Amino acid sequence: MTANDFIETKAPQLAYYGKAFLDNQLDYKEIQLYMWDVLEEWQGVSGKQLDDQPSDTEKVFWHLLYCFDHWSGWAIKGNQYLRQQIHDCCDYINIGGNIPQSCIGIRP
Repeated sequence: MTANDFIETKAPQLAYYGKAFLDNQLDYKEIQLYMWDVLEEWQGVSGKQLDDQPSDTEKVFWHLLYCFDHWSGWAIKGNQYLRQQIHDCCDYINIGGNIPQSCIGIRP
């Protein structure tokens, strides 16, 4: 699996989980489990492909994953800025457009 294939598969799933969490349809623990699964699968991505520059979608994906790792569920839900940032990242992954501001995602 290439890095692009990985992101094309995982990014829409993460965006779906992020929106479901913001809409109180998914528990934060489910996102944490998904995050660990993603990181475990990422280890199997071909090393040669990792030399390529990440796409904007990949950058947003890693930023979104970082947000869910760094911030607690209650912090995200209780902070309008964080909620908006999660929302904007999910929308970017699903719809496209301009990359959200302050979105700095790097590969682990």
